[in-house]
Amino acid sequence: MPRLYLITDRRATAGRPLVEVVRRALAGAPPGAVAVQLREKDLEGGALLALARELRAVTRDAGAALFVNDRVDVALAAGADGAHLGGRALRPADAARIAPATELALAVSTHARAEVEAARACPAVRFAVFGPVWETPSKRRLGAPVGLDALRAARQAGLPLLALGGVTPTRATECRAAGADGIACIRAVLEADDPSAAVRALLGPV
Repeated sequence: MPRLYLITDRRATAGRPLVEVVRRALAGAPPGAVAVQLREKDLEGGALLALARELRAVTRDAGAALFVNDRVDVALAAGADGAHLGGRALRPADAARIAPATELALAVSTHARAEVEAARACPAVRFAVFGPVWETPSKRRLGAPVGLDALRAARQAGLPLLALGGVTPTRATECRAAGADGIACIRAVLEADDPSAAVRALLGPV
């Protein structure tokens, strides 16, 4: 289980190369504490695979897991640790038929306790990202934030959860107090002048 799940958006790096920002973000983080989700939905298969392979090298050197959003085929071809399944992706059970849990871990996006309970039914699903807990630009289309009470209720479903949406270092502490196993973010790290310092702040005390 990562304590911080860094989701990529190459348009949110203040003009810096995405791979370099991720490299800086992972510098100094304890091995295993951070995982990276490659989420560049506009890229076609070949370009996405090339980027995944670059990030695979960076994450391997840092001892961080790499997940590829939606594309199980790209995750396998890049030697990633897992695939992240969003609302329009394959169902976890179908993805597990393509890549058994011994080959590829699965993570899912969820927005309500019922979705967490459904995801828990698939043994290949290691954790779920839950939110948005607070308002965030990347999740505005999903409606109003769900809040900490919904996070507490969803955690009772028994699947490890990472809280997403408007998370700051102070809010990360609140999420963990509400039962989250970790947090997920995009801009809090990618837009930071010092991505490594941003990661350390979000991880909090070891």
